[in-house]
Amino acid sequence: MNWNFNKKAAGKQCLFLLLLFLFFICLWKYNQFQKVELVSTQGRDFQKAVVIQVVEDNLQEDGSRTGQQKIMLRMKTGPLQGEMVEATSTNGYLFGAPCEVGMDVVVIESISGDISIHSVYSADREWAVYGFLAVFLLIVCLVGGRKGFLACAGLVFTGICIIYLYIPMIYRGNSPFAAAVLVAALTTLVTMYLIGGWSKKTVSSVLGTVAGVVMAGVSAWAFGLAAGVGGYNVSNIESLMVLEDLVGIRVGELLFSGLLISSLGAVMDVAMSVSSAVFEIHEQNPALSVAGLFRSGMRVGRDMMGTMVNTLILAFAGGAVSTLLLNYAYQLPYLQIINSNNMDIEIMQGISGSIGVVLTVPFVSFVASVLAAGKKETEPDV
Repeated sequence: MNWNFNKKAAGKQCLFLLLLFLFFICLWKYNQFQKVELVSTQGRDFQKAVVIQVVEDNLQEDGSRTGQQKIMLRMKTGPLQGEMVEATSTNGYLFGAPCEVGMDVVVIESISGDISIHSVYSADREWAVYGFLAVFLLIVCLVGGRKGFLACAGLVFTGICIIYLYIPMIYRGNSPFAAAVLVAALTTLVTMYLIGGWSKKTVSSVLGTVAGVVMAGVSAWAFGLAAGVGGYNVSNIESLMVLEDLVGIRVGELLFSGLLISSLGAVMDVAMSVSSAVFEIHEQNPALSVAGLFRSGMRVGRDMMGTMVNTLILAFAGGAVSTLLLNYAYQLPYLQIINSNNMDIEIMQGISGSIGVVLTVPFVSFVASVLAAGKKETEPDV
């Protein structure tokens, strides 16, 4: 009997891997298209280099920096790899870097015939980014063991879906809202399967997550309709309008689509936790009815609501801390603040995401209770 169970589980895993492989093939083919060139970059590229000499520094006696540095670089990549070139590094918070001998930098290289111009874009932070990511994944794997490794695999899949499915779908003129729902469903399905296998618990978690993010999007749309706030009220609307004219991107839906993606993690957490609790309670007390399981799920969900709502509100508040500080420092009047597009968008995102989390609790409690109460005792929870 045990051999039959293992054979069945192995078959499900092989089917999952096959479907995942076919998905990646389709994803690769979907990304084979030519993008519209917005800015000509011919003869201009970003390359790596190392600072060999500071020819002229811009460090002042009081410790501040004014003007530009003149430096000598040895190119590490590009057509001039291995050669020494002269470059400048501006004094700015967004571009340039205070260069020192031996420092790795990223350089904007412009070549036209025999003439080449180099300027420092920033310090080379690539190693820090990938190193920090590696430390994070290692910690998750060490603490979580096999579950942690599978969680990392789910995270990688989510990143692939966002970069190679969600963004290309929007770029090619598809509905951003539909793209967000599709990505939410796919990432939730794969993540839940990796963590808990294919079971009724996974089904209820996926359904609860999709329903939660959709409800968050609908609530944001309703708020935007009532307040007159939409995707055309964002700060970078001029650049987005250019894309809308040239490519056909649906700019009006971007704001609400982004809300779905940003609230996905919290909604997924609530859906999985409540679903797991309901099925665990059923395992311990199989005689409990749908109503009893539903009440238990609601109790668990209510305990999570406070922390999860705070999580989303604080996340959006943290992202808007610069705006909040400027409003405070300039002592802007209440009517200006409460009617500001930026402030209303932040409020809409925080509250709508929280609504999605809260409404996920009764939905997933009901679905999990119905599926758990109808679960046969002999059914294995893969």
